[in-house]
Amino acid sequence: MLRCGYCIIYKNRIGNGQVATWQLANRFISVSRLSFSTTQLFMTMDMVNLFAISVGTLAIPLLAFMVSFLLWPSTLIKVYYWYWRRTLGMQVRHADCGAYRFCYSYRGKPGLRPSILMLHGFSGHKDAWLSVVKFLPKHLHILCVDMPGHEGTTRSSADDYSIQGQVQRVHQFVECIKLNKKPFHIVGTSMGGNVAGVYAATYPSDIFGVTLICPSGIKHTSETKFDNQLQDLLNSQHTLSIPLIPNTAEEMEEMLRLCSHVRFKVPQQVLQGLVDVRIPHNDFYQEVFMKIWGESSRFALHEHMHQITSPLQVIWGKQDQVVDVSGARVIAEVLSGCRLDLLDHCGHSVVMERPRKTAKLILDFIISQQSTQNASNKKQC
Repeated sequence: MLRCGYCIIYKNRIGNGQVATWQLANRFISVSRLSFSTTQLFMTMDMVNLFAISVGTLAIPLLAFMVSFLLWPSTLIKVYYWYWRRTLGMQVRHADCGAYRFCYSYRGKPGLRPSILMLHGFSGHKDAWLSVVKFLPKHLHILCVDMPGHEGTTRSSADDYSIQGQVQRVHQFVECIKLNKKPFHIVGTSMGGNVAGVYAATYPSDIFGVTLICPSGIKHTSETKFDNQLQDLLNSQHTLSIPLIPNTAEEMEEMLRLCSHVRFKVPQQVLQGLVDVRIPHNDFYQEVFMKIWGESSRFALHEHMHQITSPLQVIWGKQDQVVDVSGARVIAEVLSGCRLDLLDHCGHSVVMERPRKTAKLILDFIISQQSTQNASNKKQC
Protein backbone atom coordinates (compact mmCIF):
# COMPACT_ATOMS: atom_id res chain seq x y z
CA MET A 1 0.00 0.00 0.00
CA LEU A 2 2.81 2.33 0.82
CA ARG A 3 4.44 1.63 -2.51
CA CYS A 4 1.18 2.38 -4.39
CA GLY A 5 0.62 5.57 -2.47
CA TYR A 6 4.16 6.65 -3.01
CA CYS A 7 3.82 6.07 -6.76
CA ILE A 8 0.59 8.09 -6.86
CA ILE A 9 2.18 10.96 -4.91
CA TYR A 10 5.31 10.79 -7.11
CA LYS A 11 3.28 10.85 -10.30
CA ASN A 12 1.26 13.82 -9.06
CA ARG A 13 4.43 15.73 -8.38
CA ILE A 14 5.67 15.35 -11.95
CA GLY A 15 5.05 18.49 -13.98
CA ASN A 16 3.44 18.73 -17.36
CA GLY A 17 6.85 19.35 -18.97
CA GLN A 18 8.26 16.28 -17.37
CA VAL A 19 5.35 14.19 -18.63
CA ALA A 20 5.89 15.49 -22.16
CA THR A 21 9.55 14.66 -21.87
CA TRP A 22 8.76 11.10 -20.82
CA GLN A 23 6.28 10.74 -23.65
CA LEU A 24 8.85 12.02 -26.16
CA ALA A 25 11.45 9.62 -24.82
CA ASN A 26 9.01 6.72 -25.11
CA ARG A 27 8.26 7.68 -28.71
CA PHE A 28 11.99 7.96 -29.48
CA ILE A 29 12.55 4.49 -28.08
CA SER A 30 9.67 3.13 -30.14
CA VAL A 31 11.01 4.79 -33.32
CA SER A 32 14.51 3.53 -32.53
CA ARG A 33 13.18 0.02 -32.09
CA LEU A 34 11.33 0.31 -35.40
CA SER A 35 14.40 1.72 -37.12
CA PHE A 36 16.59 -1.07 -35.68
CA SER A 37 14.10 -3.70 -36.89
CA THR A 38 14.03 -2.10 -40.34
CA THR A 39 17.86 -2.05 -40.46
CA GLN A 40 17.94 -5.68 -39.44
CA LEU A 41 15.46 -6.46 -42.22
CA PHE A 42 17.55 -4.63 -44.83
CA MET A 43 20.73 -6.32 -43.58
CA THR A 44 19.04 -9.70 -43.84
CA MET A 45 17.88 -8.88 -47.37
CA ASP A 46 21.44 -7.78 -48.29
CA MET A 47 22.81 -11.06 -46.98
CA VAL A 48 20.23 -13.00 -49.00
CA ASN A 49 21.10 -11.00 -52.14
CA LEU A 50 24.83 -11.49 -51.54
CA PHE A 51 24.31 -15.22 -51.08
CA ALA A 52 22.20 -15.37 -54.25
CA ILE A 53 24.89 -13.50 -56.22
CA SER A 54 27.61 -15.81 -54.86
CA VAL A 55 25.62 -18.92 -55.74
CA GLY A 56 24.91 -17.51 -59.18
CA THR A 57 28.57 -16.65 -59.74
CA LEU A 58 29.58 -20.21 -58.90
CA ALA A 59 26.64 -21.83 -60.66
CA ILE A 60 27.23 -20.19 -64.07
CA PRO A 61 30.75 -21.62 -64.67
CA LEU A 62 29.67 -24.91 -63.10
CA LEU A 63 26.69 -25.06 -65.42
CA ALA A 64 28.93 -24.13 -68.38
CA PHE A 65 31.32 -26.91 -67.37
CA MET A 66 28.50 -29.46 -67.16
CA VAL A 67 27.07 -28.41 -70.54
CA SER A 68 30.54 -28.59 -72.13
CA PHE A 69 31.16 -31.96 -70.51
CA LEU A 70 27.89 -33.35 -71.86
CA LEU A 71 27.78 -31.68 -75.29
CA TRP A 72 31.39 -30.88 -76.24
CA PRO A 73 33.69 -33.19 -74.27
CA SER A 74 36.42 -32.91 -76.94
CA THR A 75 36.61 -29.13 -76.38
CA LEU A 76 36.92 -29.69 -72.66
CA ILE A 77 39.82 -32.10 -73.22
CA LYS A 78 41.65 -29.48 -75.30
CA VAL A 79 41.10 -26.88 -72.56
CA TYR A 80 42.39 -29.39 -70.02
CA TYR A 81 45.65 -29.84 -71.91
CA TRP A 82 46.01 -26.06 -72.36
CA TYR A 83 45.53 -25.53 -68.63
CA TRP A 84 48.01 -28.33 -67.74
CA ARG A 85 50.66 -26.91 -70.07
CA ARG A 86 50.18 -23.48 -68.55
CA THR A 87 50.41 -24.87 -65.02
CA LEU A 88 53.66 -26.70 -65.79
CA GLY A 89 55.19 -23.70 -67.55
CA MET A 90 55.30 -25.38 -70.97
CA GLN A 91 55.18 -22.89 -73.86
CA VAL A 92 53.99 -23.80 -77.36
CA ARG A 93 56.09 -22.65 -80.31
CA HIS A 94 56.33 -23.32 -84.04
CA ALA A 95 59.48 -23.89 -86.06
CA ASP A 96 59.16 -23.12 -89.76
CA CYS A 97 61.61 -25.08 -91.92
CA GLY A 98 60.89 -23.90 -95.43
CA ALA A 99 57.32 -24.91 -96.22
CA TYR A 100 57.22 -27.37 -93.34
CA ARG A 101 56.08 -26.35 -89.84
CA PHE A 102 56.79 -28.18 -86.58
CA CYS A 103 54.74 -27.60 -83.45
CA TYR A 104 56.42 -28.20 -80.10
CA SER A 105 56.25 -27.23 -76.45
CA TYR A 106 59.25 -26.45 -74.30
CA ARG A 107 60.35 -25.40 -70.85
CA GLY A 108 63.69 -24.10 -69.54
CA LYS A 109 66.89 -23.17 -71.36
CA PRO A 110 70.04 -25.11 -72.29
CA GLY A 111 72.25 -25.46 -69.23
CA LEU A 112 74.64 -27.83 -67.48
CA ARG A 113 72.39 -30.81 -68.16
CA PRO A 114 71.78 -31.87 -71.78
CA SER A 115 68.56 -30.76 -73.43
CA ILE A 116 65.87 -33.47 -73.59
CA LEU A 117 63.90 -34.08 -76.80
CA MET A 118 60.79 -36.24 -76.29
CA LEU A 119 59.08 -38.14 -79.14
CA HIS A 120 55.54 -39.42 -78.56
CA GLY A 121 54.00 -42.62 -79.88
CA PHE A 122 51.61 -43.48 -82.71
CA SER A 123 48.53 -41.19 -82.91
CA GLY A 124 49.73 -39.24 -79.88
CA HIS A 125 50.82 -35.62 -79.46
CA LYS A 126 53.30 -33.48 -77.54
CA ASP A 127 51.00 -33.21 -74.49
CA ALA A 128 51.30 -36.97 -73.90
CA TRP A 129 54.54 -36.15 -72.02
CA LEU A 130 53.00 -33.67 -69.56
CA SER A 131 52.56 -36.31 -66.85
CA VAL A 132 56.32 -37.00 -66.98
CA VAL A 133 57.35 -33.34 -67.36
CA LYS A 134 55.50 -32.65 -64.11
CA PHE A 135 58.12 -34.64 -62.19
CA LEU A 136 61.21 -33.30 -63.97
CA PRO A 137 63.16 -30.33 -62.53
CA LYS A 138 62.02 -26.99 -63.92
CA HIS A 139 65.53 -25.87 -64.80
CA LEU A 140 65.94 -28.65 -67.38
CA HIS A 141 65.60 -27.73 -71.05
CA ILE A 142 62.75 -29.99 -72.26
CA LEU A 143 61.19 -30.10 -75.73
CA CYS A 144 58.13 -32.17 -76.72
CA VAL A 145 57.50 -32.12 -80.46
CA ASP A 146 54.45 -33.21 -82.44
CA MET A 147 55.68 -36.00 -84.69
CA PRO A 148 55.34 -35.56 -88.50
CA GLY A 149 51.69 -35.12 -89.48
CA HIS A 150 50.49 -35.25 -85.88
CA GLU A 151 48.56 -32.50 -84.08
CA GLY A 152 50.13 -29.11 -84.98
CA THR A 153 52.96 -30.35 -87.23
CA THR A 154 52.48 -30.17 -91.01
CA ARG A 155 50.55 -33.02 -92.57
CA SER A 156 51.09 -33.76 -96.26
CA SER A 157 50.00 -36.67 -98.42
CA ALA A 158 53.36 -36.43 -100.19
CA ASP A 159 55.31 -36.93 -96.97
CA ASP A 160 57.10 -40.16 -96.02
CA TYR A 161 55.72 -41.48 -92.71
CA SER A 162 57.93 -44.55 -92.56
CA ILE A 163 60.33 -44.71 -89.60
CA GLN A 164 63.23 -43.56 -91.78
CA GLY A 165 61.09 -40.73 -93.19
CA GLN A 166 60.17 -39.57 -89.67
CA VAL A 167 63.83 -39.71 -88.61
CA GLN A 168 64.69 -37.30 -91.43
CA ARG A 169 61.90 -34.93 -90.38
CA VAL A 170 62.99 -34.97 -86.72
CA HIS A 171 66.56 -34.21 -87.83
CA GLN A 172 65.20 -31.31 -89.87
CA PHE A 173 63.48 -30.00 -86.72
CA VAL A 174 66.66 -30.41 -84.65
CA GLU A 175 68.73 -28.44 -87.15
CA CYS A 176 66.03 -25.81 -87.61
CA ILE A 177 66.04 -24.86 -83.90
CA LYS A 178 69.80 -25.58 -83.60
CA LEU A 179 69.20 -28.11 -80.84
CA ASN A 180 72.34 -30.03 -81.86
CA LYS A 181 74.73 -27.22 -80.95
CA LYS A 182 75.40 -29.50 -78.00
CA PRO A 183 74.63 -33.23 -77.82
CA PHE A 184 71.10 -33.73 -76.47
CA HIS A 185 69.29 -36.61 -74.79
CA ILE A 186 66.54 -38.16 -76.91
CA VAL A 187 63.55 -39.99 -75.39
CA GLY A 188 60.94 -41.92 -77.37
CA THR A 189 58.02 -44.16 -76.53
CA SER A 190 56.48 -46.85 -78.76
CA MET A 191 56.68 -45.54 -82.36
CA GLY A 192 58.62 -42.57 -81.00
CA GLY A 193 61.06 -45.05 -79.42
CA ASN A 194 61.59 -46.68 -82.80
CA VAL A 195 62.30 -43.27 -84.34
CA ALA A 196 64.55 -42.20 -81.44
CA GLY A 197 66.66 -45.36 -81.71
CA VAL A 198 67.10 -45.08 -85.47
CA TYR A 199 67.89 -41.36 -85.08
CA ALA A 200 70.65 -42.17 -82.55
CA ALA A 201 72.06 -44.76 -84.96
CA THR A 202 71.91 -42.35 -87.92
CA TYR A 203 73.12 -39.14 -86.24
CA PRO A 204 75.39 -40.27 -83.38
CA SER A 205 77.18 -36.90 -83.07
CA ASP A 206 73.86 -35.23 -82.14
CA ILE A 207 73.20 -37.53 -79.21
CA PHE A 208 74.29 -37.43 -75.57
CA GLY A 209 72.16 -40.40 -74.59
CA VAL A 210 69.03 -42.35 -75.52
CA THR A 211 66.01 -43.52 -73.52
CA LEU A 212 63.69 -45.97 -75.29
CA ILE A 213 60.34 -46.65 -73.62
CA CYS A 214 58.57 -49.80 -74.87
CA PRO A 215 59.91 -49.14 -78.38
CA SER A 216 58.38 -50.76 -81.42
CA GLY A 217 60.65 -52.00 -84.20
CA ILE A 218 62.18 -54.97 -82.33
CA LYS A 219 61.81 -58.66 -83.22
CA HIS A 220 60.61 -59.77 -79.80
CA THR A 221 60.56 -63.46 -78.97
CA SER A 222 56.99 -63.70 -77.64
CA GLU A 223 53.70 -62.70 -79.21
CA THR A 224 51.38 -60.24 -77.52
CA LYS A 225 47.63 -59.74 -77.49
CA PHE A 226 48.14 -56.97 -80.05
CA ASP A 227 50.10 -59.31 -82.34
CA ASN A 228 47.19 -61.77 -82.24
CA GLN A 229 44.72 -58.99 -83.00
CA LEU A 230 46.81 -57.93 -86.00
CA GLN A 231 46.82 -61.50 -87.27
CA ASP A 232 43.02 -61.59 -86.95
CA LEU A 233 42.93 -58.30 -88.87
CA LEU A 234 45.00 -59.77 -91.71
CA ASN A 235 42.88 -62.92 -91.81
CA SER A 236 39.69 -60.83 -92.05
CA GLN A 237 41.15 -59.00 -95.09
CA HIS A 238 40.97 -55.73 -93.11
CA THR A 239 37.25 -55.92 -92.37
CA LEU A 240 38.10 -55.53 -88.68
CA SER A 241 39.27 -52.18 -87.32
CA ILE A 242 42.84 -51.57 -86.16
CA PRO A 243 42.83 -51.81 -82.34
CA LEU A 244 44.90 -48.61 -81.98
CA ILE A 245 42.47 -46.56 -84.11
CA PRO A 246 39.14 -46.47 -82.21
CA ASN A 247 35.95 -45.12 -83.78
CA THR A 248 33.60 -45.43 -80.79
CA ALA A 249 33.75 -44.89 -77.04
CA GLU A 250 33.63 -48.67 -76.58
CA GLU A 251 36.61 -49.17 -78.90
CA MET A 252 38.47 -46.39 -77.07
CA GLU A 253 37.89 -48.21 -73.78
CA GLU A 254 39.22 -51.43 -75.35
CA MET A 255 42.31 -49.60 -76.60
CA LEU A 256 43.00 -48.23 -73.11
CA ARG A 257 42.70 -51.75 -71.69
CA LEU A 258 45.11 -53.03 -74.33
CA CYS A 259 47.70 -50.31 -73.73
CA SER A 260 47.46 -50.04 -69.96
CA HIS A 261 47.90 -52.65 -67.26
CA VAL A 262 46.49 -50.23 -64.67
CA ARG A 263 42.71 -50.05 -65.01
CA PHE A 264 41.71 -46.39 -65.10
CA LYS A 265 38.04 -45.58 -64.47
CA VAL A 266 37.31 -43.23 -67.36
CA PRO A 267 33.78 -41.71 -67.57
CA GLN A 268 31.81 -42.42 -70.72
CA GLN A 269 31.76 -38.74 -71.70
CA VAL A 270 35.55 -38.50 -71.45
CA LEU A 271 35.90 -41.62 -73.61
CA GLN A 272 33.57 -40.02 -76.16
CA GLY A 273 35.59 -36.80 -76.02
CA LEU A 274 38.82 -38.70 -76.68
CA VAL A 275 37.21 -40.40 -79.68
CA ASP A 276 35.78 -37.11 -81.01
CA VAL A 277 39.26 -35.58 -80.94
CA ARG A 278 40.74 -38.52 -82.89
CA ILE A 279 38.04 -39.31 -85.47
CA PRO A 280 38.93 -36.45 -87.90
CA HIS A 281 42.48 -37.85 -88.04
CA ASN A 282 41.71 -41.58 -88.25
CA ASP A 283 42.32 -41.83 -92.01
CA PHE A 284 45.75 -40.29 -91.49
CA TYR A 285 46.47 -42.62 -88.55
CA GLN A 286 45.60 -45.58 -90.73
CA GLU A 287 48.03 -44.37 -93.40
CA VAL A 288 50.82 -43.97 -90.83
CA PHE A 289 50.06 -47.34 -89.26
CA MET A 290 50.37 -49.13 -92.59
CA LYS A 291 53.71 -47.37 -93.16
CA ILE A 292 55.30 -48.15 -89.79
CA TRP A 293 54.01 -51.72 -89.86
CA GLY A 294 55.22 -52.25 -93.40
CA GLU A 295 58.30 -54.29 -94.28
CA SER A 296 60.70 -51.34 -94.41
CA SER A 297 59.75 -49.97 -90.97
CA ARG A 298 58.37 -52.73 -88.79
CA PHE A 299 61.82 -53.83 -87.57
CA ALA A 300 63.73 -50.63 -88.30
CA LEU A 301 65.11 -50.33 -84.77
CA HIS A 302 66.19 -53.97 -84.75
CA GLU A 303 68.12 -53.44 -87.99
CA HIS A 304 69.83 -50.24 -86.79
CA MET A 305 70.40 -50.77 -83.08
CA HIS A 306 73.92 -52.19 -83.52
CA GLN A 307 74.91 -48.73 -84.81
CA ILE A 308 73.90 -46.96 -81.58
CA THR A 309 77.06 -45.75 -79.85
CA SER A 310 75.52 -43.37 -77.29
CA PRO A 311 74.66 -44.46 -73.73
CA LEU A 312 71.35 -46.31 -73.91
CA GLN A 313 68.54 -46.81 -71.41
CA VAL A 314 65.56 -49.08 -72.02
CA ILE A 315 62.39 -48.75 -69.89
CA TRP A 316 59.65 -51.35 -70.35
CA GLY A 317 56.44 -52.40 -68.62
CA LYS A 318 56.53 -56.11 -67.82
CA GLN A 319 52.83 -56.46 -68.64
CA ASP A 320 53.05 -54.78 -72.05
CA GLN A 321 50.37 -56.28 -74.35
CA VAL A 322 51.34 -54.24 -77.43
CA VAL A 323 55.12 -54.75 -77.74
CA ASP A 324 56.39 -57.68 -75.71
CA VAL A 325 58.89 -56.98 -72.93
CA SER A 326 61.18 -59.68 -74.34
CA GLY A 327 62.33 -56.97 -76.76
CA ALA A 328 64.34 -55.44 -73.89
CA ARG A 329 66.50 -58.57 -73.64
CA VAL A 330 66.95 -58.62 -77.41
CA ILE A 331 68.38 -55.08 -77.25
CA ALA A 332 70.57 -55.94 -74.25
CA GLU A 333 72.08 -58.89 -76.10
CA VAL A 334 73.22 -56.61 -78.94
CA LEU A 335 74.16 -53.59 -76.79
CA SER A 336 75.53 -55.13 -73.62
CA GLY A 337 76.22 -51.78 -71.96
CA CYS A 338 72.61 -50.61 -72.07
CA ARG A 339 70.68 -50.09 -68.86
CA LEU A 340 67.42 -52.02 -68.46
CA ASP A 341 64.62 -50.76 -66.21
CA LEU A 342 61.72 -53.24 -66.25
CA LEU A 343 58.64 -52.08 -64.35
CA ASP A 344 56.29 -54.43 -62.49
CA HIS A 345 52.52 -54.05 -62.82
CA CYS A 346 52.90 -51.76 -65.84
CA GLY A 347 51.78 -52.09 -69.45
CA HIS A 348 52.63 -50.34 -72.71
CA SER A 349 51.57 -46.86 -71.58
CA VAL A 350 54.48 -46.42 -69.16
CA VAL A 351 54.32 -42.63 -69.49
CA MET A 352 50.69 -42.60 -68.35
CA GLU A 353 50.87 -45.41 -65.79
CA ARG A 354 54.17 -44.59 -64.07
CA PRO A 355 55.04 -40.94 -64.83
CA ARG A 356 56.89 -40.20 -61.57
CA LYS A 357 59.00 -43.36 -61.85
CA THR A 358 59.72 -42.68 -65.53
CA ALA A 359 60.89 -39.13 -64.81
CA LYS A 360 63.15 -40.35 -62.01
CA LEU A 361 64.69 -43.11 -64.13
CA ILE A 362 65.43 -40.72 -67.02
CA LEU A 363 66.96 -38.08 -64.74
CA ASP A 364 69.04 -40.62 -62.80
CA PHE A 365 70.36 -42.04 -66.08
CA ILE A 366 71.36 -38.62 -67.41
CA ILE A 367 73.11 -37.69 -64.14
CA SER A 368 74.96 -41.02 -64.00
CA GLN A 369 76.14 -40.64 -67.60
CA GLN A 370 77.36 -37.09 -66.93
CA SER A 371 79.24 -38.31 -63.86
CA THR A 372 80.85 -41.08 -65.89
CA GLN A 373 81.88 -38.66 -68.63
CA ASN A 374 83.29 -36.15 -66.12
CA ALA A 375 85.32 -38.86 -64.41
CA SER A 376 86.61 -40.04 -67.79
CA ASN A 377 87.61 -36.50 -68.76
CA LYS A 378 89.53 -36.05 -65.49
CA LYS A 379 91.48 -39.23 -66.11
CA GLN A 380 92.43 -38.06 -69.60
CA CYS A 381 93.66 -34.76 -68.17
